[in-house]
Amino acid sequence: MKTRLFGLTLLLGSLAVAVCVAADANMGTWKLNEAKSKLNPNGPKNHTVVYAPAGLNVKVTVDGTDATGKPTHNEWTGKFDGKEYPVTGDATSDMRSYTRVDDHTLELTGKKGGQVTLTGRVVVSADGKTRTVTVSGTDATGNKFSSTAVYDKQ
Repeated sequence: MKTRLFGLTLLLGSLAVAVCVAADANMGTWKLNEAKSKLNPNGPKNHTVVYAPAGLNVKVTVDGTDATGKPTHNEWTGKFDGKEYPVTGDATSDMRSYTRVDDHTLELTGKKGGQVTLTGRVVVSADGKTRTVTVSGTDATGNKFSSTAVYDKQ
């Protein structure tokens, strides 16, 4: 009996997590809308961003181009709990944290070697069709930057 109860509890807990992640407004594929964005002319462009469930975590995959037009790809897997999780493939950060502000808003911080390199805010529109990412920080050469990128849900 205890084994069945434990199994049922585990199943319901996993289902609850899956429903919460699936209902997250950030989940899905987002494409950059350059016409609506105000990007740093000397900065990178994140053309496609994908938020996907990864077990109890969220995986964020970013594909774009750097300031010279070369392709870029980075990945982050973690929770929106304000804790730092490793980033792979990003020249400006090796750790990133996301904090959930509300159902449609995240705050993010990127760090490289323990130093904050960028901070920002991700806001998904009420209808869930657009996502606006506002960031500011310091690039790999030490120059300060800020940008606002608007993405359309795919």
